[in-house]
Amino acid sequence: MMGYLRFFFLALTAMFFGACSADSDPVAEVPAVENGDYSAAEGNTLVVYYSYTGNCRDIVQSLNAVLSADVLEITPAEKGLKYEANNYALGTQLLNAIKADPDNADSYPGIDPVDVDMNRYDNIIIVTPLWWSQMAAIMQTFLFHYGPQMAGKQVALIVSSASSGISGVVADAKRLVPEASWMGDALWINNSNRSKTASLLSEWMATLNLKMESMKMNITIDGQTRSVTLVDNAATQTLVQALKEAPITFEVDDYGGFEKVGDLGRSLPTANEQITTEPGDVILYSGDQIVLFYGSNSWSYTRLGHIDNATEEQLKSFLKAGKGTVSVTLSVGNASAVSAVQKSDDSVAGTEYSVTGARVSLSHKGVYIRNGKKFVK
Repeated sequence: MMGYLRFFFLALTAMFFGACSADSDPVAEVPAVENGDYSAAEGNTLVVYYSYTGNCRDIVQSLNAVLSADVLEITPAEKGLKYEANNYALGTQLLNAIKADPDNADSYPGIDPVDVDMNRYDNIIIVTPLWWSQMAAIMQTFLFHYGPQMAGKQVALIVSSASSGISGVVADAKRLVPEASWMGDALWINNSNRSKTASLLSEWMATLNLKMESMKMNITIDGQTRSVTLVDNAATQTLVQALKEAPITFEVDDYGGFEKVGDLGRSLPTANEQITTEPGDVILYSGDQIVLFYGSNSWSYTRLGHIDNATEEQLKSFLKAGKGTVSVTLSVGNASAVSAVQKSDDSVAGTEYSVTGARVSLSHKGVYIRNGKKFVK
């Protein structure tokens, strides 16, 4: 009988904590988004997660493959705790303290400080483990303090568990973030469907009404820079991903008295259609030629975007219309963007930056920039 009970308690422990990053996990680099299905501009979407066993971290890694977003990991202030020890005594104690007095900040366990400005985000995705049919206490602490700042924002929830249902976690989320606009149903990933995480995320994302910012690109000529609002197609997505790696510089020359055209040096996907261009249009021709219009023409092109807020005369001046060959640099982001932190002259390999572009030390877990790439500690 005692042997059976011991097995029963061990099984319950596995169910309780079969959901999510061990404190001793090494730094894990978040993979760059490649051909993501949802091209939200950097800074428009925040993914916030807590992971104890590593399952939630894996979910975030998969989510990052289809969504361009900032990532924030929540970590407990007290390290090395075994919430599942002694028949999950500590985990239960933390949850019971919250249930006894949910409006008291002292009821919630401490977490490491986080530096996040909720005003930057329209969409927030919460990824959390289930602890004994409730939201993990560590994530509850974050939402207790930051949930009110999510008022009016679009919020979605992903819950990881072993097998227990997630209705209690959903109730915790709505209690802690009462004024959010919840996007669809929570996504439940458990041991029976965890191998299908990628497809589950893709199907779930299609049900959400994410607010997407327009994709932007910069054009720099002779030290002057203007922004371009891009359309959303395979050509612009491919181009933006390339520009996240490094700016592209090439030469353009006048043609026909209405455009500057030059070889991009690489091919982009085409979706040609008959277009009558306007001054300011940025067009792809023949798959590898970038055309910058300061006049008009009608031809079969792939539309890329339009230069923002410029009159025809301003465009002619900016593009050096009629003045021959000029060098053009295409780029995305700026020094504060997660995907495009610029190194100063004294930067060295291994120097880390915060998502706001500030040089930092890795004093806390979170999202950082190293050598221009985003990673989670």
